Amino acid sequence: MKRAKISIIGAGNVGATCAHWAAAKELGDIVLLDIPDKEGVAKGKALDLLCCGPIERFDSNVIGTSDYKDIAGSDIVVLTAGIPRKPGMSRDDLIETNVKIVKSVSEKIAEYAPDAVVIVVSNPLDAMVYTAWKATGFPTNRIVGQAGALDVARYRTFLAMEIGCSVEDISALLLGGHGDDMVPLPRMTSVHGIPVTDLLSEEKITACVERAKMGGGEIVKLQGTSAWFAPASGTIQMVEAMVQDKKRIIPSAAFCDKEFGVGGYFVGTPAVIGASGVEKVIEIALNEEESKLMAESVSHVKDLVETVQKMFPELA
Repeated sequence: MKRAKISIIGAGNVGATCAHWAAAKELGDIVLLDIPDKEGVAKGKALDLLCCGPIERFDSNVIGTSDYKDIAGSDIVVLTAGIPRKPGMSRDDLIETNVKIVKSVSEKIAEYAPDAVVIVVSNPLDAMVYTAWKATGFPTNRIVGQAGALDVARYRTFLAMEIGCSVEDISALLLGGHGDDMVPLPRMTSVHGIPVTDLLSEEKITACVERAKMGGGEIVKLQGTSAWFAPASGTIQMVEAMVQDKKRIIPSAAFCDKEFGVGGYFVGTPAVIGASGVEKVIEIALNEEESKLMAESVSHVKDLVETVQKMFPELA
């Protein structure tokens, strides 16, 4: 049986931790790639991780490189490349810088791994997923963004902390963009089948939603840099669903056309994730308030895409 090949672009905290989770789960052979200036970092982290195999009992091969030829034949490519937003940097500055990076990387992916499914993790996510789609020319099912898996994990964590129960018993769903743009769905949140509204007040549920929205910012304030364990974990949840063709329903930044009346943009929605990437977008009935919030979230995604198109007309 052929092993899956998983390539991870960017050997920073998120990329290296993706490699860690993927190896620990023995999901396949792993290529950790970064720019030539950071090739030593990619090779060092890959070798360090490879030496965990005898202890953690995994046989995944892990290599570090700066040569895109090494991603040839990849089944899945995880794109984490890009810079974090720095003090004094505007949203447009961040978009311009990261679109250049993601566009360049995506063109290399299309050249060397034309059959791969691409999971985009770079921020601002909605703009970067769109950029990767246009730059690769891949069908929409093979381009997907990771944010919903992370946001739902944070939401479930904060609910479990408030209720005093296991996170494993909480089932939850969020829609829309990452962060402030996410659309909470408390009526679709349950604890081992018990509606969360039977266990917590509206005020406490709202507080958990708000904390999930600001979860990344809370971590930045505490440690001075962005999170990496949970974003990588959410990404590898998606990788595992693809490698093992699990047909998991995972909130993802997937291409929606008629769904939710989006009209052809990548937005956060529940999606069936399997061997071919996004196998189905699941459209759910929303009430009036949820529809309003979803429309607002989608409008922000459209604004981001318009900004990308104005800066880079070739991506229009």
